[in-house]
Amino acid sequence: MITDWHFYALAIPAVILLGLAKGGFAGMGALSLPLLAFAVDPVRAAAITLPLLIVQDVVGVWAFRRTVDWRLLGWMLPGAAVGIGLGYVFAASVSPRAVMAAVGGISALFGAYRLWAARHPSPQAAALWPDWIGALFGVASGFTSQIAHAGQPPFQLWVLPRRLPRDLLVGTTAIFFAAVNWIKVPAYLALGQFTRANLLVSATLLPLALASTVAGVALVRRVSPERFFTAIYVLMIVVGIALLWEALA
Repeated sequence: MITDWHFYALAIPAVILLGLAKGGFAGMGALSLPLLAFAVDPVRAAAITLPLLIVQDVVGVWAFRRTVDWRLLGWMLPGAAVGIGLGYVFAASVSPRAVMAAVGGISALFGAYRLWAARHPSPQAAALWPDWIGALFGVASGFTSQIAHAGQPPFQLWVLPRRLPRDLLVGTTAIFFAAVNWIKVPAYLALGQFTRANLLVSATLLPLALASTVAGVALVRRVSPERFFTAIYVLMIVVGIALLWEALA
């Protein structure tokens, strides 16, 4: 069980961001793992947050279960399973500093991509690509999700050009990442990260995770999130660069 207050000073905002993301503010949760990586090994941080994500998924999936593009998921999920396997091999084969560098790089790239995408709408041409290309984006999403719980950028690169209605997009996203999180469970078991100490921390943070998810579901239809996203993505770039510096110094 982690008792260091520095960890919880980072874990509380990280879990709130995860909850808001699972409630419909897609993208905010990608800052959570980079924040925790300042306090603990990033693989351990990912293992602590994974049970929270799985429980939070229940709220998001239930809220948007009737609005899902199953054809899109049918192409992306098999690729995501392959990407998760590749992410497991990476995490099992390199040092914690290399994983920290990967988390930092993914965080910085995610933030930069989202700031760029906000100013450059997704091209319609991608929507005309054959469906099987979605499996390749699934591989990329599974890999980055396994390493840093940051599978959103590849997922969005494939899905957003399709201009899905809001609720259909939110529901499809909720189902995709709920499935991805369950697929990650064997990988983290194999990495030996579901220890009693880690699960106790997850249980301690669970009430906050559920409350913030319910709040996200309630707010997503009432609040325009654009004003918050710019600050979140700039912070992701700063945190990502700081993690890279710490890992490579």
